[in-house]
Amino acid sequence: MSTVLVPLAFLMGLVTYPWRAVPLLAPGINRLPARLHEYLRLVGPAVLAALAAVDTMVVLDAARHPSFHIGPEWIAVGLCALVVALKRGLLLGLVLAAVLIAVLRALGLAALP
Repeated sequence: MSTVLVPLAFLMGLVTYPWRAVPLLAPGINRLPARLHEYLRLVGPAVLAALAAVDTMVVLDAARHPSFHIGPEWIAVGLCALVVALKRGLLLGLVLAAVLIAVLRALGLAALP
C-alpha cells in the first residue's frame, strides 16, 4: 500500500475546510443574503458532482490518454442524483450508489478502475 497521496489529501482537507466551516464558525451566517447563503450551501455538492462526472465519463488507458467511457458508473451517479433530489439528502444517495457499484463489481458486471 502506497501512502504517497496522504500529504496531498491532508493539504486538500486544509484548503477546503474553511468553505465547509463557514456555516459553523461565521457568526450571523443566517443574516447573509439568501442568494449567498444558497451558494455557500451548494458549494460542497457541486464539487462532489464535478468529481463524480469526471470519474464517470473519463478513463485513462495504459499510456494515460483519456477517453470517453460509458459504463455502470453512470447508473450509480444517476441513482445518487435521483435519491438526492427526492430525499434532499446527499448521504443516502452516496451510500446507495457505492453499494450498487460494489454489488455490480461482485457480480462481475463492473470492472475495477
